[in-house]
Amino acid sequence: MPTTNPHRSRRRRRDALVFLAFAGPNLLLIAAFIYYPLLSNLFYSTLNWRMGSTRATNAGFDNYVRLFTSPAGAEMWRVTITFTVVTVLASMVLGLLVALALNHRVPGVTAGRTAIFAPYVLSGVGVGMVWNFIFDPQLGVLGHVLRTLGARSPEWYLDGDLALVMVMIVYVWKNLGFCAVVFLAGLQSIPKDLMEAARIDRAGALRRFFRVTLPLLSPTVFFLTVTTILSSMQAFDILKIMTPSGNGTNTIVFELYLQGFGPYQNAGYAAAISVVLFVVLFAITAFQMRYVEKRVHYA
Repeated sequence: MPTTNPHRSRRRRRDALVFLAFAGPNLLLIAAFIYYPLLSNLFYSTLNWRMGSTRATNAGFDNYVRLFTSPAGAEMWRVTITFTVVTVLASMVLGLLVALALNHRVPGVTAGRTAIFAPYVLSGVGVGMVWNFIFDPQLGVLGHVLRTLGARSPEWYLDGDLALVMVMIVYVWKNLGFCAVVFLAGLQSIPKDLMEAARIDRAGALRRFFRVTLPLLSPTVFFLTVTTILSSMQAFDILKIMTPSGNGTNTIVFELYLQGFGPYQNAGYAAAISVVLFVVLFAITAFQMRYVEKRVHYA
């Protein structure tokens, strides 16, 4: 019969106690502030409950049915998908172009990198307030420029589609610097001997970009795809400041706020939206980690 080594058993118990001593408080905090609220939210999503009320009725899956079948729910999904796709693609494409421009040793390049990244660290509330002044049809800078050129300023705040375009422009402007800096770091990590070898083989600029640079940037593209999708689907501050009541900019997070804390005060429906948002973000991230990462070239 095999015998258990007492020294090994004591060492395992000691390692387990050390692990619990260091990880235990963190696990308790995670359970208290993440998993318990998540499970509570699942319960609240099955209720017909007004925020602050002491009474609630069981709604079953009615909140989820409403989310996926009502015209307002369909509009919310349309706006969310449009906002996410446009802002992610625009931020990454423009960020890559800016990074390529800044990846040269020319006078003033450091100031240019700082200027590009600066909007990303600014408060979303402050950015929204400044751009509200720019887009104002009567008093805004953009309206003044258009009137000088003989054109009329669009009614950005009255037309739902224009309001969505407006907030997408501001969101891309604010987050462009993050993508540019990350792409710039990826470009500077590409071995110079590979580019020299491509030049020796008489590969043109476009061929070098698509055959050498872009494949070696795949880890950077993958990282930015994951982070920008998660960020865009959770965008809130700029939308709330520039369009307080929605009016065409009701993404899933903004609709969650309006339903739970805004004029509707429907906490049960807001809880159902948050549960669906969690599932969607988890599914998107899992899909990217499982399938998209296979196409990443870690050199």
